[in-house]
Amino acid sequence: MKKVSFVIPCYRSANTIGVVVDEIRDTMPTLPEYDYEIILVNDCSPDNTLEVISALALSDRRITAVDLAKNFGQHAALMSGISHSAGDFVVCLDDDGQTPANEVGKLLARLEQDDCDVAMASYEHKQHSAFRNFGTKLNNRMTEIMLGKPRDLSMTSYFAIKRFIVDEMLKYKNCFPYLDGLILRCTRRIRTVPVQHRARMEGSSGYTLGKLFALWMDGFTAFSVKPLRLASIFGALTAFAGFIYTIVIIIKHFIYSDIPMGWSSTMALQLILGGVILLVLGLAGEYIGRIYMCINAAPQYVERSVIRRGDGK
Repeated sequence: MKKVSFVIPCYRSANTIGVVVDEIRDTMPTLPEYDYEIILVNDCSPDNTLEVISALALSDRRITAVDLAKNFGQHAALMSGISHSAGDFVVCLDDDGQTPANEVGKLLARLEQDDCDVAMASYEHKQHSAFRNFGTKLNNRMTEIMLGKPRDLSMTSYFAIKRFIVDEMLKYKNCFPYLDGLILRCTRRIRTVPVQHRARMEGSSGYTLGKLFALWMDGFTAFSVKPLRLASIFGALTAFAGFIYTIVIIIKHFIYSDIPMGWSSTMALQLILGGVILLVLGLAGEYIGRIYMCINAAPQYVERSVIRRGDGK
């Protein structure tokens, strides 16, 4: 019998995670060919999420609760949960009920086919806010450019992956995990499966503009050097434009000798070139800073405790 590991990062989900777990418990008996386990990761939630998932773990041997020492972010929490998984397939989903656990059979059926290493849920009608939908579209577009994602593929937080992909992902030890990049680095056999997208049970998304930007930076600097190449191209084009403009100024000076050299245009050029230089230096500094943190073995995540029934810890 094959085993399915459900991995759920938990943040501000004290009132919703129990419903998600119950839905998994109700669904899996309808798939008798699979055994299952559930791994719940508390990403240092400020509410009583830890108490809720600890009680779930102590009441059911199939459930493991992991408590992170501080808030490391959704992708680090997923990596923590995945590291505890033992299933032939790993299913990642959200803690707010938006990802329908009762449709996991569709993902698993697609994953059983030879041409599929990752089954990614796709939504015809998303129940996110307009801001979150815009951020998702922008993220998908940037992932196409930076990581080579196929245009017709939309990466979501609800997906199922095969064990050999999981094992390869776990080899990544750097402190900036980005699951979209890890998946795309391991395989291109990613297939989409249409499922329903639900409204949140309560609250709103924890992703702010700042958090989305930080996530994009993690992904694009950890898995691609294209930002540096684009910066180099931009710098070269700017230098070329400056060279052409200099020639134009010289020619104008000889043809129209009475035209004074413009202080305003000179200052504008200096400001533009200075801005470009600082932009490129900042981008290079971002890469250097991340290299420094990786060399100093900054952790992806730190687990304070792992709670299982019978462990007593």
